[in-house]
Amino acid sequence: MSQSPSAQNPSAKGAKPLDLITIGRASVDLYGQQIGTRLEDVASFAKSVGGCPCNISVGTARLGLKSALLTRVGDEQMGRFIREQLQREGVETRGIVTDPERLTALAILSVENDKSFPLLFYRDNCADNALCEDDVAEDFIRSARAVLVSGTHFSKPNTDAAQRKAIRIAKESGAKVVFDIDYRPNLWGLAGHDAGESRYIASDRVSAHLKTVLGDCDLIVGTEEEVLIASGESDLLKALKTIRTLSKATIVLKRGPMGCIVYDGPISDNLEDGIVGKGFPIEVYNVLGAGDAFMSGFLRGWLTGEPHATSATWANACGAFAVSRLLCAPEIPTWTELNFFLENGSKEKALRKDEAINHVHWATTRRRDIPLLMALAIDHRSQLEDIAEGKPELLARIPAFKVLAVKAAAQVAAGRPGFGMLIDDKYGRDALYAAGAHRDFWIGKPIELPGSRPLQFEFSQDLGSRLIDWPVDHCIKVLSFFHPDDPAELKAAQIAKLRSAFQAARKVGREILIEIIASKHGTLDDLTVPRALTELYDAGLKPDWWKLEPQASRGAWAAIDAVIETRDPLCRGVVLLGLEAPYEVLKDGFAAARTSKTVKGFAVGRTIFADASKAWLAGAMTDEQAVADMAARFKALVDLWLQLGETKAA
Repeated sequence: MSQSPSAQNPSAKGAKPLDLITIGRASVDLYGQQIGTRLEDVASFAKSVGGCPCNISVGTARLGLKSALLTRVGDEQMGRFIREQLQREGVETRGIVTDPERLTALAILSVENDKSFPLLFYRDNCADNALCEDDVAEDFIRSARAVLVSGTHFSKPNTDAAQRKAIRIAKESGAKVVFDIDYRPNLWGLAGHDAGESRYIASDRVSAHLKTVLGDCDLIVGTEEEVLIASGESDLLKALKTIRTLSKATIVLKRGPMGCIVYDGPISDNLEDGIVGKGFPIEVYNVLGAGDAFMSGFLRGWLTGEPHATSATWANACGAFAVSRLLCAPEIPTWTELNFFLENGSKEKALRKDEAINHVHWATTRRRDIPLLMALAIDHRSQLEDIAEGKPELLARIPAFKVLAVKAAAQVAAGRPGFGMLIDDKYGRDALYAAGAHRDFWIGKPIELPGSRPLQFEFSQDLGSRLIDWPVDHCIKVLSFFHPDDPAELKAAQIAKLRSAFQAARKVGREILIEIIASKHGTLDDLTVPRALTELYDAGLKPDWWKLEPQASRGAWAAIDAVIETRDPLCRGVVLLGLEAPYEVLKDGFAAARTSKTVKGFAVGRTIFADASKAWLAGAMTDEQAVADMAARFKALVDLWLQLGETKAA
């Protein structure tokens, strides 16, 4: 996953390898995708990691801190999802214990309106509630500059003991203790299952318990209601003074849209007599997760020695992002995104509608880094139909041939990273299943109607309904025969179609590769493709990948680099296409492309499979021979690309 760490290394400020360990809840959040309806009526859900400490571990990692999570997850798919997602986010996971007996917790929510967010916690005997002292390894706690404990995990004897052990070890090792009051009345047994969104019920029992934690803390963060429950008071100013009598900690009072107030030292009689961090005027979409984003931003400043006013600004900005978007952890900004917002602001009160910010968020939270991509393209439909001469018995064999292509690619990849495939879902269903078994494979799928100009989509022009059932890591590929000297009307039609594909990709959370072939319908010089890319960027298109034809000179690639680096430095890059060129021709094209900063690899098809497909469909080649032939051709291109890369590096 792409990360955007600070220009400075926060961890360098301390000798310990970890900046922060968060302790407590880890769940899978399922949030209703239909907005403005009861939870009873929600039809589909978006999935993400959740739970206050889990969210904060993600948020602080995105902001450049080295964070870790101490919790338990179930020995099942949801538990593995949490572990894998945290690894993608850069969170240290060695503190996550796999519980063989209990299931991972779930949280299910709907956005009924801007003030009501019905929430169900599925936490009956869940994994993270079984956290115990034995799960708290002393060397692990000593490896961090700070530990964060959460209020909910003081509600059970075993989780209470685990957190207190972590506090003791942290203090002995000179680490800071952060307390997120994190009050959920129904998780303390004070409300029913359907009262998950309830934020405050007074309880002498809970207050007395939480008071025993305050004296060990260096930083205490909570909403007005949480400050009341932690103190046992009913008046906010008195509550702050009571906490101060029990703790010398820095106290941060979260006030939602009004921002926050930071208190160091004595509490005066004026509630505003602290360091006031002003909020941002943001439209509320979902308040859940705002506090975790806030805490992430504040810790980014607090743990790196920033003034409280700076920490508060970062915290309030992070909270603003969270309330303006649907989910929790996925919506917390990266360091790059946060700085982009603070430097440029936004004309939108609903930040989720700001295209510039959304692009930075998307591009800096991609699921994985792909610095090298060498793909075998077997997404061809019309070309294979032509080879089959329209004969039903041969058309029926095309899916099996595509599976052989997957075997050839896997044979060359041999488990190494940097490989992928382009596969269609017209003839490639079985091939897609086969490729999916290789988890490291990058997979792209075409959506264009083969040969269409102006561009049309295959099967249906309604992309939203088609893309919703695509795996999240499948990349949309759309080919346009676009030339900058085309008639204006034709270009407008093509751009409109590409724009709809791009918007659909962002809406459903899928990457998109735009393939441009200009040479089929006009001359190709050093500025043809740069001009085409400039027009497409001007139209608001910022694809994750470009797929471009070989260029005749290094100057063409330098011009392409300049356009991409100027218009979208967060673009993943370019992959080279083959157009059935023979190896010797591709060799020259590869050599020129290797001088480019943005070309990351190739996606070649007919050069690899054309001869094998003709012979195999004609019955003149066995499965094994077809696989061997395609593997040899693919390997030759892979070896060439890697060899040219070594020469360039030298």
